[in-house]
Amino acid sequence: METVVPGQQARKVVDGVTLQVFRGGQGPMLLVLHDCEVMTEWQPYHAALATQFTVLAPSHPGFGASEESDGIDSIDDLAYFYLDFVTSLGQEVDVLGLGMGGWVAAEMAVRCSHRLRRLILADAVGVKVSGRTEVDIVETFILSREQLCEVGWHDPTLGAERMKLPGAPGLPREALLTLIRNREAAARLTWKPFMHNPALRRWLHRIAVPTLVLWGESDRIVRPDYGRAFQQAIPGARFQLIPAAGHYPYLEQPDAFAAAVTAFLS
Repeated sequence: METVVPGQQARKVVDGVTLQVFRGGQGPMLLVLHDCEVMTEWQPYHAALATQFTVLAPSHPGFGASEESDGIDSIDDLAYFYLDFVTSLGQEVDVLGLGMGGWVAAEMAVRCSHRLRRLILADAVGVKVSGRTEVDIVETFILSREQLCEVGWHDPTLGAERMKLPGAPGLPREALLTLIRNREAAARLTWKPFMHNPALRRWLHRIAVPTLVLWGESDRIVRPDYGRAFQQAIPGARFQLIPAAGHYPYLEQPDAFAAAVTAFLS
């Protein structure tokens, strides 16, 4: 069941949950799974990718204008939900996961990859790579807007200009409410343990599709060495850095990001 509405948005029902889905472009189907701090909307990098692909960018259940679901209270649940989403499309798809969305994408591919063509994990979280007392992932939920731009962007000043966050000057009330809703939903899904599944790393060997691990060179939320550890646990995966970009390379360097994605998928 799918009905198109203006503004490149659609409503799609999966497992009884109505999702907000941004859609555009033509060509092979590319499913984009968003991060938790980013405004759920059609972005310039979506538009760049849509010149080569049919881009589907859903808002996760409980995020944006998507319905909440009592049956989804963990990343495991979200992974199975998106596997059902892919099945409902009736065709194979490429999957691009960003940050928290990369964690979801990895959990999907570990479980079942027969409808997934290729996988891109961009500045993904989801694994533990160091000792129990060492911090792998900065706890972004407790950071101020200024602190998040400092650790998340190569150029924090550019981050303050481009990234819609609570406290940003002139932020519309509707956007603020969406961001707060997103943060609440993300905390429910990822807080304990924070942004990772302790068991995931040892199962990454089950990913059986071509995989690119794509990372902002200046990411200080999950540093490039974390990304390399992620890549090394996935058979045959490639690792690529995007210069002059932090944790959100698709926002900071959208053209370079889209070019890297397109080159891998092509």
